Amino acid sequence: MRCHEVDYEIIGNDMQIVEVELDRGETVIAEAGSMNYMDDGISFEARMGDGSQPNKGIFNKLLNVGKRALTGESIFLTHFTNSEHGKKRVAFAAPYPGKIIPLDMSIVGERILCQKDAFLCAALGTEIGIAFTQRLGTGFFGGEGFILQSLKGDGMAFVHAGGTVVKKELNNELIRVDTGCLVAFTDSIDYNIERAGGLKSMFFGGEGMFLAVLKGTGIVYLQSLPFSRMADRILAHAPSAGGQRKGEGSILGGLGDLLDGD
Repeated sequence: MRCHEVDYEIIGNDMQIVEVELDRGETVIAEAGSMNYMDDGISFEARMGDGSQPNKGIFNKLLNVGKRALTGESIFLTHFTNSEHGKKRVAFAAPYPGKIIPLDMSIVGERILCQKDAFLCAALGTEIGIAFTQRLGTGFFGGEGFILQSLKGDGMAFVHAGGTVVKKELNNELIRVDTGCLVAFTDSIDYNIERAGGLKSMFFGGEGMFLAVLKGTGIVYLQSLPFSRMADRILAHAPSAGGQRKGEGSILGGLGDLLDGD
């Protein structure tokens, strides 16, 4: 099934949305709960599956639902369709500060692997599945476990990453990356992990115990602020169970709490 051809516009800087323009009969699929707004005339329906293979049997549909459950995502995808004449628009919001990456799948090789919570939306016809890492060590220590999300198709797909996004184009080259900073890479890239130096560097270097190693010819997308890192910082500075908070300026902070009546 060829993907629907959709136009789009990315709006915003740090908290971006992608606005997708649909002609009559065109459909975009999205993760449940990601829709921000839509024009009158767009209908939507939650379905089990991405709709890329409408004629497959019930067993295959249930198998795909099980695969999505393994990634921790909702078993439903929402299908948004322009059911009226003229062009209509529907917008999808990024879940946390960062950038939305537009991927023309016909250019990147019709298949890309990404971290399991990166997918935002895509043109109908895009197959959203999972890919198991082939090496045991990569599965245990690669940051994303055994499972990566697989996007296949020849239309537009959109993924989200935290902070600033860097696009690396490798030409028979090798790059080492913090495992949490890896967002997506094309199918032609070989993905593995290696130990981060000696034992002292592993435990005290601050770069984690393992690094992702990507080599070959293709495209790699990196993020500067993985969501897990941002969440750790927020938790570290959040009030504790006893009402005390940890953070900069603890004396002045406590004085401020007194003045505020806390």
